[in-house]
Amino acid sequence: MIRLNPEQLVFVTERHLATLTTLRPDGTPHVVPVAFTWDADAGVARITTNRTSFKARNATPLPDGGDPRAALCQVAGGRWITLEGTIAVSEDEAEIADAVARYARRYRQLGPNPDRIVLRVTVDKVMASTYMAS
Repeated sequence: MIRLNPEQLVFVTERHLATLTTLRPDGTPHVVPVAFTWDADAGVARITTNRTSFKARNATPLPDGGDPRAALCQVAGGRWITLEGTIAVSEDEAEIADAVARYARRYRQLGPNPDRIVLRVTVDKVMASTYMAS
């Protein structure tokens, strides 16, 4: 499991947006701005979205049964971090509630949304600007 160093951990808890890159079925990249939260205990980034979004569609298992991959990239000035890993859709009520609570702490309170799901990125690779790299 990935553990972020102290500088990286601070950066992913500050109020910034990131880009999420997933792959469309034809292999082309789909890049969208997102808000995300970091679960340090699980080594997982979570994005809340609607179940009909393109990013959710791109997070479904691959035709060969493999796990799709994604990258989150957060940039602020000269600081940046990219979190890469497998991405999966979660419709688990407890995980959605936890993701919404974490989102409220980092960004703002979300209103009710019966179509809300969670995209879970299980991070296995981290890249960062030089001062955060080690």
